[in-house]
Amino acid sequence: MDAGLRAGLAVFGADGRLERYRSTNFGSPRRFRTAIWGIMNDVQDLGRVVVEGGGTFVDPWLREAGRRGLPGIQVQAGIWREVLLLPRDRRTGTAAKEQADALARRVIAWSGAPRPTALRHDAAEAILVGLWGVLQAGWLPELPEELRPG
Repeated sequence: MDAGLRAGLAVFGADGRLERYRSTNFGSPRRFRTAIWGIMNDVQDLGRVVVEGGGTFVDPWLREAGRRGLPGIQVQAGIWREVLLLPRDRRTGTAAKEQADALARRVIAWSGAPRPTALRHDAAEAILVGLWGVLQAGWLPELPEELRPG
């Protein structure tokens, strides 16, 4: 999850592959807060929630995960980028977003998920936040060769 009023959502299976992803615009803080319950209910066998960001847009996700007895993990962009992107690709926010888009497209292809007609940066980052979460959970022992930077 790349949290915000405009958010990216990504769902991974226990095999570590991306199952679905999307970008959504909640429009208002109230709609954002009320949508969380339904979004989590739509995910069969939800095992953990990984959210990038801070403050008012992360706390509701973590609270709902806790209410459901699920691990809720907050991660900052610098943490997952360090694992998934080369140092030269993290020098600027613009470079990091470009590389995130390219890597997210490789994750989509590797996973056999439907190709996007357009991939918003929040959905691309949600895919990579999820990939980082999959690695942290041990669902994949290491980053697959096809997804390694360089």
